Amino acid sequence: MNRLAAALSPYLRSHADNPVDWYPWGEAGFAAARERDVPVLVSIGYATCHWCHVMARESFSDPAVAAYLNEHFVAIKVDREEHPDVDASYLAAASAFTKQLGWPLTAFATSEGRAFYAGTYFPPRAVQGVPAFMDVLVAVTDAWRERRDELDETAGAVAEALAASSVASTSGALPGAVELAGAVSALAADEDRVHGGFGGAPKFPVAPVLDFLVASGAEGRALAERTLLAMGRSPLRDPVEGGFFRYATRADWSEPHYERMLTDNALLLRVLAELLTGADAAGSASRDELGALAAGVADFLREVMQLSSGGFASAQDSESLVDGARTEGGYYALTRDERRSQPPPALDDKVLAGWNGLAIGALARFGAVLGGSDGAAAVESARRAADAVLALHLRADGTLVRASLGGEVSGAVATLEDVGMLAGGLIDLALATGAASYAVTARALIDGATTASGFAAPGGADPVLAARGLALPSDPAEGATPSGLTACADAAWRLFALGAGEAYLGLARGAMGEVAGIAVTRPIAFGGSLALMARLDAPLVQLVTVVPDPVPDAAARTPASEEELVAESRRHAASLTAIVTEAQASAFAAAGFELFEGRTALRGAPSAYRCASFVCALPVHASVDLAALAVLG
Repeated sequence: MNRLAAALSPYLRSHADNPVDWYPWGEAGFAAARERDVPVLVSIGYATCHWCHVMARESFSDPAVAAYLNEHFVAIKVDREEHPDVDASYLAAASAFTKQLGWPLTAFATSEGRAFYAGTYFPPRAVQGVPAFMDVLVAVTDAWRERRDELDETAGAVAEALAASSVASTSGALPGAVELAGAVSALAADEDRVHGGFGGAPKFPVAPVLDFLVASGAEGRALAERTLLAMGRSPLRDPVEGGFFRYATRADWSEPHYERMLTDNALLLRVLAELLTGADAAGSASRDELGALAAGVADFLREVMQLSSGGFASAQDSESLVDGARTEGGYYALTRDERRSQPPPALDDKVLAGWNGLAIGALARFGAVLGGSDGAAAVESARRAADAVLALHLRADGTLVRASLGGEVSGAVATLEDVGMLAGGLIDLALATGAASYAVTARALIDGATTASGFAAPGGADPVLAARGLALPSDPAEGATPSGLTACADAAWRLFALGAGEAYLGLARGAMGEVAGIAVTRPIAFGGSLALMARLDAPLVQLVTVVPDPVPDAAARTPASEEELVAESRRHAASLTAIVTEAQASAFAAAGFELFEGRTALRGAPSAYRCASFVCALPVHASVDLAALAVLG
């Protein structure tokens, strides 16, 4: 029976023709294992995972392997991007059996879902100490038959250990300038002074860490700039289409794993946009190069990753066909003209609410900083995505759907990252477009995820995990992306900065207090949290620039003085910048965002209001006067 052919996940559908009798994640697979009294194989991966493809070709497509699996196991296939809570639970369990964590994740469990053994990629033949997959299957089958009590004991011990560790406290006082500077120094000490980046091989972009460095001050900004320039000049970046690959297998950024992730590119674009603002922005030569990198990433998101529906695909595959031969990376060795005659690597066109929020926010922020026709195109791309995601993923009761494909929605529950990342992107879009409705939706999302004790996903944990006592709290650690906790806290802090109320500041500070005790000691793993902590520690600077409402039938030309003030506002160093018309400022104020109350274009002239924690200087009308306010602090 083919249970994956109609799956929403492209990853699951890619396994639909396997001879393995796969079940999708859900109760049915565990019920079948219980009825047959056999163990469960939980195989977790994602559509653009290179070694997932390899194991699928080598083992899951092998009739002999499949026959053995079907006879002795119930096999469940999981897309980690559709079910991140499931992936997190089994990844945590796998850490009891191997230090080499990654994907494909291969876990063996009881019919109650408790893992008793796990690994990652298993080859068809033993190599370098890694056993053959068939040998693993036979060993597990023998142990299930002959030493069931031992397996049950192991599974119970692992589950208990995970439950105990999940409530361990890492809370503490929020770091101040000294502690944050120490985290910057620790990252600087780990910098690869030859090739850029942090540590040796493999080497990842660690975009949340770069965000922290940009938020931390001059020393951190310089380190982030060096890192991004090194990455941009390296093989980690595709010079033709502009996107960055997921990671490099060598310290010099060479031999990348060629999948291109929506998350990496969105977060890197956001960091690049922030580097292009402020009085201490990069020098002219570096600024031009950083600007070109940012424009390339924005073009990649718009031209490659944005679907006709408006939403963004999750990732682009590492493999493709060049002249009919399968290759990893061969497509990227071609020129732009040569690529036109070859099929591009496949997209995982699954739309994820949270990941789309990152792209929406990055393009909106970049467009707002850039201005002009190119900036407007970036903002419009963000708006199209937001409207598409909200139309399909936001239910009438205000809760979110995590994933969709081709207009069909997944039954997977939305996570905290979906709420926080989408809310954050909508706030950026509200600021870039002047449309208060996006900020109102963001506020509703954060309100829906707020409990008496902090943030929690409104839909709760994955129901299959929860029924078995295997659901874990949202992991606050951060690698490639900010955690759901940080994403919600960051959105709450920005709602506070917009004037939505002191309660949102309390939410942000409380959430960061939960991880403060560990974040400063492990900055490489808590970049997103530290970035928000740095912003919480810094002075809050709010800039609202109000231009007159357009006059119907008036000449289209904008006065030079207004253009200059808007341009200075775009590059001005501020915690939050809004450039709005008088009508838009009124709409924000009416929606409960007090920062915009009384903000008008005085006497019909464009007016910039620069505020420090809601205490505002007198409005200025000339770009030179606004620049002077930045010098005064």
